[in-house]
Amino acid sequence: MSTPKEYENSRFLTSRDARVIRIISEYLEPQSRMRRAGIRSTVVFFGSAKSMSLEEAQDRFGPAASGRDDAASSQDVERAAKQIRLARYYDDARELARRLTLWCKEKAATGDLVVCSGGGPGMMEAANRGASEAGGKSIGLNISLPGEQEPNRFVTPGLSIEYHYFFMRKLWFMYLARALVVFPGGFGTMDELFEVLTLTQTRKVDRPVPVIVYGRDYWQDIINFEKFVEWGTINASDLDLFHLVDDVDEALRLLTSLLPVKKRGRTGRGRS
Repeated sequence: MSTPKEYENSRFLTSRDARVIRIISEYLEPQSRMRRAGIRSTVVFFGSAKSMSLEEAQDRFGPAASGRDDAASSQDVERAAKQIRLARYYDDARELARRLTLWCKEKAATGDLVVCSGGGPGMMEAANRGASEAGGKSIGLNISLPGEQEPNRFVTPGLSIEYHYFFMRKLWFMYLARALVVFPGGFGTMDELFEVLTLTQTRKVDRPVPVIVYGRDYWQDIINFEKFVEWGTINASDLDLFHLVDDVDEALRLLTSLLPVKKRGRTGRGRS
């Protein structure tokens, strides 16, 4: 019986000693896959994994939210109404990704600028779904979690990438990004938003990366950005690092005015 080569030794490759090999693999394998797919740049969509489409939310929560469910408590009614409010953003993310993909197919070189999401359910699914409905490619950068976040079915086959390390996933969010759209979300979305703002504020990104923060009702309820300025922890000019918008038309208008239109054959890669 022949002894397996060390680079085929799965016991070693999954050990602590081989961690650096796994980290490098999570950098090089996506790079190879993007190159083969002809993808040079992305528009990244962030947002909650817990949202659903408006149609699904109305089916599940409509009776309680409208008071037609006699068994629903006041808490049930309030929770149902919030789920329906959140679902509006799923539909907006889907429509924005669809319209943006159509614009990219017309204005940019084929495969040059595509939608990218975290690959999971909720707002991430909405972004991949919209791109798919427009007949475009889209990427899903999924992460293995204890809750088993499954890749959504709308990611383009071959472009669903599974990560173990959050920091490598974040690197790939930014590595090809030409813009980011941040929909309502929880801790993960906050983490991603503030990392992007920090990288932009400290000029660790060597190119303009517009940040669109979508949904005034949500974001102004969750974060008082002006208080950072009042307390002197950021400069007033730092509030210009992002654009707060509230509808698909406004978001698309901003994106199409700020995104560079790449010529065929140019690389869109930059350092981050």
